[in-house]
Amino acid sequence: MLGKDHRRTRVANAYYSLFMAIGNILGYTTGSYSGWYKVFALALTPACNISCANLKSALFLDIIFIAVTTYISIVAAKEVPLSSSGALPVEEAAAGESGTAGEAFLWQLFGTFRYFSTPIWTILTVNALRWIGWFPFLLFDTDWMGREIYGGEPNEGPNHDTGVRMGALGLLLNSVVLGVTSVLLERLCRKRGPGFLWGISNILMAVCFISMLVVTYVANNIGYVGKDLPPTGIVIASLIIFIVLGFPHAVSCSISC
Repeated sequence: MLGKDHRRTRVANAYYSLFMAIGNILGYTTGSYSGWYKVFALALTPACNISCANLKSALFLDIIFIAVTTYISIVAAKEVPLSSSGALPVEEAAAGESGTAGEAFLWQLFGTFRYFSTPIWTILTVNALRWIGWFPFLLFDTDWMGREIYGGEPNEGPNHDTGVRMGALGLLLNSVVLGVTSVLLERLCRKRGPGFLWGISNILMAVCFISMLVVTYVANNIGYVGKDLPPTGIVIASLIIFIVLGFPHAVSCSISC
């Protein structure tokens, strides 16, 4: 559908980021709400406390939404049927022949590495390191809030659960920025250039990750950890990091792709 139009590709990536942000907002809103066990009363059992019941309820909601959206996708997609011989229609077969000739086997793909220029290797290396940095954040961000900022441990008092819900709120705000940036990204690319935005987002992401270390150090040296809830300033600083990371997240899901 996009052909070789780079502008349309950027727009498509921006739409992908936008709708991913909408899904993230709904998902993190679910995670930040602590009353799901009241809606799904059957989830609360002697073996499953309130925190467990909230998580179980969120999974119930996931199953419902996945089933509904999958059904909509299947019904809405109009596929071109195969011919009686099992071959593709003539138009698709012709298009496929031109693409097949240019396909590379795995060994051919690796063989092209020797033709990469230094800027290409630099971009590939930065992109690899970028995603190495993203995944620990995406996997452990709420746990960071629960353990390092709120000083709690899983299943040991309310602090960890409170921190996890606050982390979910931070991810919700992150997704809002992700969605807004995705809508404006094509205009920003035309005005400043995709390379400039890509470079700025890398620097901004690095600054945010370093800031997480600074906030963690300050939190551990104030002396409240294990005794009381974190000061408002520490919580706000943590949430600001989540919010700012929404911009490089949008770039990662569009320009970097």
